[in-house]
Amino acid sequence: MKIKSYAFELVYAGPSEVHQMAPADAFNKTCVVGRLPELEKVILADPYWSFRYARDIIKGRWVEAEDIIMTATDHSYYYAFCVTKGKLPDKMHNMMLLRAIEDSNNSFVKEYFEFIK
Repeated sequence: MKIKSYAFELVYAGPSEVHQMAPADAFNKTCVVGRLPELEKVILADPYWSFRYARDIIKGRWVEAEDIIMTATDHSYYYAFCVTKGKLPDKMHNMMLLRAIEDSNNSFVKEYFEFIK
C-alpha cells in the first residue's frame, strides 16, 4: 500500500500532532488515508464526528463510539437512520427511551420512535 503510506505522510506528522488535533481535523484526515487507530481516539471525543466516522469512513456500526454517540439525542437518531438503518443497539435504544420520559417533546426522540415502527 505505497499510495496510502504516502498519503499518510502528507497528512500526519506524528503522535504529538495527534494529541493536539481537533476531532474535525482527525475526521478530515481519515477521509484521505482511511481508518487509523491513532485518529479514531481523537474522533471518539465528539459525538458528531463519531457518528460521521461510522457513517462515512466505516460505513457501518462503530461499537467503540456508541457510548459517545448516545450522549447526543440528535446524533443517536442520525446513527439509527443512517448507520444501523433501524432500531439502535439496546443500550442506545434504552437511552432514547429514557430521553422520551425526560422530555416527551424532543423532536429527535419522536422521530426515532416513528422511524423504528
